[in-house]
Amino acid sequence: MQTPISSWADAAPRLVAVAAGREPADLVIRGGRLVNVQSREVLDGWDVAVAEGRFAFVGPDASHCIGPDTRVIEAEGRYLIPGLIDGHMHIESGMLTPAEFAAAVIPHGTTTMFTDPHEIANVLGLEGVRLMHDEALMQPVSIFTQMPSCAPSAPGLETTGFEISPEDVAEAMTWPGIVGLGEMMNFPGVINGDPKMLAEIAATQRAGKTVGGHYASADRGIPFHAYAAGGPADDHEGTAEADAIARARQGMRSMLRLGSAWYDVESQITAVTEKGLDPRNFILCTDDCHSGTLLNEGHMNRVVRHAIACGCDPLVALQMATINTATHFGLERELGSIAPGRRADVILTSDLRTLPVEHVIARGVTVAEDGEIRVECPHLDWPETARNTVHLGKTLAAMDFRIVAPEGRNAVTVRVIGVVENQAPTKALTAELPVVDGVVEGEGGVCQIALVERHRATGDVVNGFVSGFGYEGRMAIASTVAHDSHHMIVVGTDREMMAAASNRLGEVGGGVTVWKDGAEIALVELPIAGLMSDSPAGEVAAKAQRMVEAMAECGCTLNNAYMQHSLLALVVIPSLRISDLGLVDVDRFELTDLFGDTE
Repeated sequence: MQTPISSWADAAPRLVAVAAGREPADLVIRGGRLVNVQSREVLDGWDVAVAEGRFAFVGPDASHCIGPDTRVIEAEGRYLIPGLIDGHMHIESGMLTPAEFAAAVIPHGTTTMFTDPHEIANVLGLEGVRLMHDEALMQPVSIFTQMPSCAPSAPGLETTGFEISPEDVAEAMTWPGIVGLGEMMNFPGVINGDPKMLAEIAATQRAGKTVGGHYASADRGIPFHAYAAGGPADDHEGTAEADAIARARQGMRSMLRLGSAWYDVESQITAVTEKGLDPRNFILCTDDCHSGTLLNEGHMNRVVRHAIACGCDPLVALQMATINTATHFGLERELGSIAPGRRADVILTSDLRTLPVEHVIARGVTVAEDGEIRVECPHLDWPETARNTVHLGKTLAAMDFRIVAPEGRNAVTVRVIGVVENQAPTKALTAELPVVDGVVEGEGGVCQIALVERHRATGDVVNGFVSGFGYEGRMAIASTVAHDSHHMIVVGTDREMMAAASNRLGEVGGGVTVWKDGAEIALVELPIAGLMSDSPAGEVAAKAQRMVEAMAECGCTLNNAYMQHSLLALVVIPSLRISDLGLVDVDRFELTDLFGDTE
């Protein structure tokens, strides 16, 4: 495990001595243009001196801090910006363990992450959270864990592998890397005063930690006010300017996300750029990024560049990805700015708009240069219990995916999950489909979706219909990444291939597989909880890229369609989803029938 950074209190004697010139610094960066996110200004010709992994001196001339063994980096007029911080994210969405995720994002300048491992919590419970937490603490950058709040995310509408209790939350609040409660997705529970949800919030607040929010409803009336009264301190589910404004006005930090498939910054940042709201109440985050995005496009540097391209002042955008986030989690004196006492996380870049990440320092140590990682990201020894989590109960067959029509019908009206490109919400659609030999058949862009139970080996399969992917011909795609319950989601136009794809994931212990014309054309193995791989990020990204190409070969034209696929069972985001218990009308938070006209 990495040696933990000294506390400010323990480091203070040396920090003072270095700043006063009585002792030499470990590192001095000189001749830079310092971006001060505290005052929102650029200070030309400023230097920084580092000791004990923290900034000791920040000012126009640090020559008095240089000794014979001090390492000196010449900034040569480049900008010094704080290491970037992701305020809300799920490591599992990258298909990588914390170590490999860190290795992927460090070269992009991310030096701090606030992560909610509720994906693994649904599969392995508190033990899974502990494994993520422990590997996170081993990394050369700062990864703080938010204790998951909702497993299941919607009690009564889905069944998970494990459930999280208020007692689990209270225990986790004593762990060293736990910074708060993960997103409170069960917003109807909070609104209706559910004792379990309120007890989790209370345990977090008693521990003096931050409660994460998740209000996935367009209703900004009384229900939203009731949710805000429950205690969530932030929310990342806004998709419109009015959402961002409403959250800020209720004292919540509005988190604007740009993930692999969520493009919610542009529609909300106008609350700052045009309406003039105080930007210190806004935070940038990713939420979900798959490995291909991380390797090829970036992480928080990508989000900051996007915010700037949407009209945000570069200094304001940087505040939203550094000091605003640190302040929100009560860590302003520890992170988020280049100022005395803070962890020495700094990026050297030659341009504030395009943000090339040329040199990354974390805790005073060079961790990446010119896109190449320079440090080790240690791995946990993941136990076998975390690698054996796909339990189908039987070998599935095409018959398990048949949807039998009401007797005597030649056609039926069915409810259809409508995928929306680049958005988390779905549409609740209907379609009239033909019945052939008593079985409903998809047509006209409507294909089948199935949820295969994989936690308790029940052999159960729930079938429905989905549209929007554009699949053609004979195909199927199956994934054990199925937020948040993480059963198995299968989408296809051919029932035999849907069965074959499902069985294949049972064989390999989880992952994603794409089939076309009777053969497997792509496979991403995710042996840890059926969610992650501990293989190198580059290898996983290459397989994920092949998966995306295979989906396109099956006719899919959506941007990052796999993210849409993986959320089809997320029963806390409107409007229509599928769970192991049936179709879910999320607008009403109740199960609904597949057939729209059974009379």
